[in-house]
Amino acid sequence: MKFFRLDLLTLLISLFILNSCKNQDNLGLNVDPAQQINGTLIDTATLTTKTIPEDSVVTSGLPKTPLAYFQDPAIGTSEANIATLLSLPNSAAYTLPSGTVTIDSAVLVLPFNDGFYGDSLTSKYKINVYQLAEQPSSTSVYYGNKSWQVNKGTVLGSQTFNSRTHTPIQITNIVAGAKDTLKTVPAQLRVKISPNFIYNNLFGASTAVLNSNNLFQNQVKGLYLTLDKNQQGNGGRFNISLDSSRVDIYYKATTGTTIDTAMVTLPLANRAAEIKRTYSTAVQAALNSTATSQEIVYYEGLGGTRTKISFPYLKNIIKDAGSDVIINRAELVVTAAAGTDIPYIPNPKLSLYRYDIALQRTEVPDAMGSSTTATDPRFISVATFGGNYASAEKAYHFIITGYISDLMRGKIIDYGTFIGPVDNANTLSVDIAATAQTSGRTIAVGAVTNKASANYPYRMKLNIIYTKATK
Repeated sequence: MKFFRLDLLTLLISLFILNSCKNQDNLGLNVDPAQQINGTLIDTATLTTKTIPEDSVVTSGLPKTPLAYFQDPAIGTSEANIATLLSLPNSAAYTLPSGTVTIDSAVLVLPFNDGFYGDSLTSKYKINVYQLAEQPSSTSVYYGNKSWQVNKGTVLGSQTFNSRTHTPIQITNIVAGAKDTLKTVPAQLRVKISPNFIYNNLFGASTAVLNSNNLFQNQVKGLYLTLDKNQQGNGGRFNISLDSSRVDIYYKATTGTTIDTAMVTLPLANRAAEIKRTYSTAVQAALNSTATSQEIVYYEGLGGTRTKISFPYLKNIIKDAGSDVIINRAELVVTAAAGTDIPYIPNPKLSLYRYDIALQRTEVPDAMGSSTTATDPRFISVATFGGNYASAEKAYHFIITGYISDLMRGKIIDYGTFIGPVDNANTLSVDIAATAQTSGRTIAVGAVTNKASANYPYRMKLNIIYTKATK
């Protein structure tokens, strides 16, 4: 009974206290209306938006290299082909095995990297492999607009496949002196290569060629990978990890009655993507337009298109409100155009950056930092700066308080402000460089001033919250 009486007493005291509070809104400290600070929201700041081409993109030596043929009804047709050097085993002199060599098979192994974009359900893909007619340099930097010379007369290998970029597969694992076994490997594309091509360039090569990787590469030239344009469906864009790509050669060496089964690997050396595209009528018209601003803007991956934005009347806010204005928050909202997220979802990430006085890309103040270091006191974090696609509201958000404040006060001159696609793999800093390592696209609403327009509710908006400092 002792515990029961204690619980009852506690309940009665609680009811008494709560009943004595007539208005729960009065809990806390009272604020003197004369000293209260109220923020003012502006969401009608004037913007201008225009689709422009992306800068040329470097495609050599990338961690993931695009391989694509994609017919996007809204954007147009794009393709990305791969040119790559072949190297001797271990990229060094190679000694032929003793005995008579016969090739069982030669397989070009192409591990998939994350980032497929396109039709993975109904499209059927076919990769064709040719020999290059020119030798890529092992040290040169190549851009996506480089056109490669190819021996199209002979197909060295081809493979039909479906988009299964995350499905592991089983392959035969050769075990010396024992029975071969099966092993599971990450998702990869495996293309059988002509044994005659391999034999003539490796096992049938002269000692001088096999003693020099440079001579070997000069003889072989390299491989050219392309997706067949007669494929079923609209196709898509793959990303290949060429760092770990190679040609695996399975062979037998016979000496008398002794037969040795072995494998030798030819690694891929310098490689580059050749990117071609034909834009749709709508995108080409946007690129050709001389209008000051456009209602629909395009963000195309593989180094395609970006958007230039400007804020022509920011200084008027200070002029109208007074020089004692403090910018509490400035947020730019970019929304996907209605219906453009089906069947192809928008880019997972966009980035915002500006030009400096030399018209070189640089971060805005709010993006100047990394996950460990802030190089501008207004940088909060990569995630807070934003740019990631929010599927629930079909929009991207950028927090650019410092940048807008500096533009208003003339501390920074707007030599150009841009939004473009970037690879979403980097979470440590804000990417601003043009890249071929993002495959998606976004069709978004730009600046809209006509309230009667169907795009007006989805217009690109700059939301500014400011207060007037008390003197």
